[in-house]
Amino acid sequence: MSPAIDPKELKTLSDILALVLEDQPGQSASALEAIRARARKNAVTGGALKNLFVAIAPNPPAQAAPAPRTTRTRTPKATTGSPAEMQAARTRISQLTADLNRLDLELREAMSRNESMRSELNLTRRARAEAQQAAIQAQAESRPRAMLLVLSLLCGVLVGIAGSAVVRDMMPARTTTDISPLSP
Repeated sequence: MSPAIDPKELKTLSDILALVLEDQPGQSASALEAIRARARKNAVTGGALKNLFVAIAPNPPAQAAPAPRTTRTRTPKATTGSPAEMQAARTRISQLTADLNRLDLELREAMSRNESMRSELNLTRRARAEAQQAAIQAQAESRPRAMLLVLSLLCGVLVGIAGSAVVRDMMPARTTTDISPLSP
């Protein structure tokens, strides 16, 4: 990392960190991924990032970052840091750290739930594909049976017609007598 702090980089980092603390899980997760990607790209470790914040805290750059969106209680400004203010600041820092740890834990739990849901979705998709394959196979097996049934029925009708024709030909022909009067 370079010893001079680039104001643009600091603003980008502060924007990303502000998104990390948002209540919207999608933005928080993508902001964390952006921080990780930027750190990998610049070969920055967690310790180096911590040292950057420690260096910035007592000596902020000339261009101030935008004010945070949360409301703060106003305390009268003192020219020197009194022990009570220092204790209040430490308490606030410990609260923020606890909140950050809690949010990190919730993020990890949400990511775990997301992964389990993704796994369950994949299992459901596989089961659906197997069910569709079984239905297609059953349908394919039923077509030849239906065709065989129709063919058997057609053969039966033809055999029946042929059999009746044979029986009719084997019977002696009937003679018909003419009952009309003899004509002169």
